[in-house]
Amino acid sequence: MRKLLFALPAVLLLASPALFAQTSSSSDPLAPTQDVKTAEQIDREWQQSVSKYDAERNRLLAEADRVSHNGPYRPDWATLIKYEQPQWYKDAKFGIFIHWGVYSVAAAENEWYPRNMYNPKDGAYKNFQAHFANGDPAKGYKDLIPQFKAEHFNATEWAKLFKEAGAQYVVPVAEHHDGFSMYDSGLSDWTVVKMGPNRDTLGELAAAVRAQGLHFGLSSHRAEHNFFYSFGRVNRSDVNDPKYASLYGPAHQWLEPGSDEHGMMNDWTYVSEAWTRDWLARDTELVEKYKPEIVYFDWWIGQPNFRRAVTEFAAFYYNYAAAHNSTAVIDFKDYSLNWKAATRDFERGQQDKIIADHWQTDTSISNASWGYIEHDTFKSPEFLVHQLVDIVSKNGNLLLNFGPRSDGTIPDEVQNTLREMGAWLKVNGEAIYGTTTWKTFGEGPTKVVGGAFHDTDTKPYTPEDFRFTAKGNAVYAIGMACPADGKGTIHALGTSHEGGALALGNVELLGSTEKVSFNQTADGLEVTLPAGAQCKYAYALKLTAK
Repeated sequence: MRKLLFALPAVLLLASPALFAQTSSSSDPLAPTQDVKTAEQIDREWQQSVSKYDAERNRLLAEADRVSHNGPYRPDWATLIKYEQPQWYKDAKFGIFIHWGVYSVAAAENEWYPRNMYNPKDGAYKNFQAHFANGDPAKGYKDLIPQFKAEHFNATEWAKLFKEAGAQYVVPVAEHHDGFSMYDSGLSDWTVVKMGPNRDTLGELAAAVRAQGLHFGLSSHRAEHNFFYSFGRVNRSDVNDPKYASLYGPAHQWLEPGSDEHGMMNDWTYVSEAWTRDWLARDTELVEKYKPEIVYFDWWIGQPNFRRAVTEFAAFYYNYAAAHNSTAVIDFKDYSLNWKAATRDFERGQQDKIIADHWQTDTSISNASWGYIEHDTFKSPEFLVHQLVDIVSKNGNLLLNFGPRSDGTIPDEVQNTLREMGAWLKVNGEAIYGTTTWKTFGEGPTKVVGGAFHDTDTKPYTPEDFRFTAKGNAVYAIGMACPADGKGTIHALGTSHEGGALALGNVELLGSTEKVSFNQTADGLEVTLPAGAQCKYAYALKLTAK
């Protein structure tokens, strides 16, 4: 047998005496369990709680094993590094990311509310105690689920908005760290179909997105669920009650590795093979049921114990897409995959230079949370247009997130921003979609800090800042701020600079039929925009040779 399947019952029979002796030593099911039960005992409690799904899990694992060994790829890096991104993804440039789940019920703090509500030192704990616990220590995250109703969710209206925004692909979170499946999972009791809204919101959205001609992907953050509720182990809470282990997971103590960029390799958190195999089965299920063209993973798949399962998933997913005449993109962070085997994503970050391998930034319209919270603040449409332009000029895509309310409505601030971006792209999209990088990404005094978590460090752009893209025989120069006098000088396009080989014959302002006056000198291209030219957020000049 080439792969270990999820054959738990025999293991549990051998382990049961010690496990249940430990469990029954306390008459209080809420009593703290960290340092009382071993990590192995805790993990077996979780394994038993999901054992009713062993048959389906093993079927999925067998299918992942079969497909990963039948096709152009194998579960080894020697074949996976030959992966090539589909052209549509490199051309798309702009996608929508959606963080929506039970955590939106509280609408407080951030999307890590489920974890932090068990930490007495955190604001989420205070919020839950004040608004939901009502003095009952047995109350926990599970008790928010009935309030997650999605009663106003309309997948068609969502998809129309994304189309209007100019997005080319949509990536909702299928499961966040909280362990509640926002899809129709056959491996869990805790799903959006069996509880809360009692409907397959992911399936509805997939159909609506595709009906608008957009590409559909999905995101899995389940890896982190291995430790997510660990604060509940330290305190008296329902996380310690074995009857809820199928929701809260093993909730192992998280041994954070620190801030070193290679830190995941130094993460010593307990992760069982049962957990990584279950992770593989669930992601296999998502591919089978929803056939996503993108699968986005959060950073914790870089934990060393996941490497075997991640490798097998990549081979399965790429081979599955090839067998079904589809395409497949895996978005990953940091060092969790080989950089040649998938698409590297920089969370809330940008680059300070052109990156040869096509990459992606994911960031959120809101500032404090990826999910919906009350009283959040939002990035302006101008900021996000500038970010999109800068990213595209350096060979990247922008995956822009928002968080819907628990009832399924989209905040007005989000809708307005998406429509503003769509209006700008309707005029200037020719300089964005389907473009490649030029000889240089741009010029000007405004500097961008490269790497993750620096996207808001960029100062406002000036009329001297330009970004460049190319398509066919055209070069596009995008002015990042409107010149007060309608005039600009683009030095890179001078005959003694990068533009030396480009003898300009015509300069057009996208969205205008008026003539653009220009003069190409050794030092730069001097342009004068038409009187009354529209220049909201940024303007794009199309440059063609004689």
